[in-house]
Amino acid sequence: MTHSTTANTQQLSTPIVLTIAGSDSSGGAGIQADIKAISATGSYACSVITAITAQNTLGVSAIFPIPLEHVEKQLDAVFSDLNIVAVKVGMLADCDIIRVVAKKLKQYSPKFLVIDPVMITSNGDLLLEQKAIETLKTELLAMADLITPNLPEAAALLDSQIPKNEQDMQAMIGGLRQLGAKAVLLKGGYLIQYKNSNDLLVLENTTQQFTARRINTKNTHGTGCTLSSAIASYLAQNNQLIDAVQLGKNYITQALQHADQLVIGQGHGPVHHFYQINQ
Repeated sequence: MTHSTTANTQQLSTPIVLTIAGSDSSGGAGIQADIKAISATGSYACSVITAITAQNTLGVSAIFPIPLEHVEKQLDAVFSDLNIVAVKVGMLADCDIIRVVAKKLKQYSPKFLVIDPVMITSNGDLLLEQKAIETLKTELLAMADLITPNLPEAAALLDSQIPKNEQDMQAMIGGLRQLGAKAVLLKGGYLIQYKNSNDLLVLENTTQQFTARRINTKNTHGTGCTLSSAIASYLAQNNQLIDAVQLGKNYITQALQHADQLVIGQGHGPVHHFYQINQ
């Protein structure tokens, strides 16, 4: 006896989001955090792994870049078959991987591109070679709809001092516009002296501030990966950029507020990507 599909079977048109990033063996950041955030915010996640890290909540002990040919084959595999609407780019490790990713993104031209310029972990570990920062700036950033640097990453991109206050953040706006991306979300999470965590969305002619109450938790592993992936997910669902940023900010705030429900590792644990399931 054969079973035929009924005419009224509902098909889900879930937007597809690709994350191009490194693997975090502890599951709190990188590809693993991206897939969780994209899924939790209602999109379908696929991935291209650029590096394998030996990593836990205490830090990064080793990084193994994926061979270039295999990075390229992963990109061809997903783009040739899946209708990818948005791409989030995270850890790229070195100059050659940056160039391969830039070449393929130019070839396939996804509708939205969000770049989280991952250079330094929350534990202070360097994830991007110094010489690769210039390659990132020349090859990739100008293609982005949004880049999402934290304060140390923005300082590295601009070759400047890390901001110590919100006035220093404001002083970065001109330099960030010169990077060539359509928009920059400068994240103020490192300014722990303020009761609110304020981010600046730097657009071509205007700047908008997003404010959330600072959350007292040590479980902040993967916050940048999670936020940028959520924004890419909301862009793929046809939200305007400002709305996607606000939705992403709301999501990461909730994930941080519920982070202490998880007891993961001995150091900086992950945010709670699936907090909605436990409510």
